[in-house]
Amino acid sequence: MSTGKPRDGDFQMVAAPGTSKPPLPPPAASNAIVEYTPVAFKEEEEDLEVKLRRIIDNVPVRVSNTSGSSAGSGSGDFHQYRQMRRKEQDRLARMEVDYQRRKEVAEFNLRREERLKAAEERTAKKRAKRQKKKQKKKEKKIKLNAEDQPQEKEDSSGDGDSDNDEEAAS
Repeated sequence: MSTGKPRDGDFQMVAAPGTSKPPLPPPAASNAIVEYTPVAFKEEEEDLEVKLRRIIDNVPVRVSNTSGSSAGSGSGDFHQYRQMRRKEQDRLARMEVDYQRRKEVAEFNLRREERLKAAEERTAKKRAKRQKKKQKKKEKKIKLNAEDQPQEKEDSSGDGDSDNDEEAAS
């Protein structure tokens, strides 16, 4: 039985002034199986650690259909076991169905994205082909107009001379 006084080799935890972490015992004198080493958390990890502790402290652990403390099992224990096993199997089946559904949705979205990308590539290729054809047609029209313009100028200059000749004769 403990007298409340530390014996040789025992350590007493005392809060050090100005620090929030417990002091470390000397490593050579320690006979502990597991040594405490302070871990420096990042700020985000500290927040998560605090949240996790708060959840663990505040959320009650619900245990249903516990067996009694008397030895042996009663006549209703097998039925309770069967019911708990059925509930657990149903829960696992729902989890599996949910997993499969999510997996199918993810695969569908992946295939859909691939199809949309392929369709966009085809559309872009056809658009480029149409624009190229339109540009060639426009260049051909400009080229024909450019060839027709000098001929019209020659014709108009010849007509202009004949008109001038007629005007001069009148």
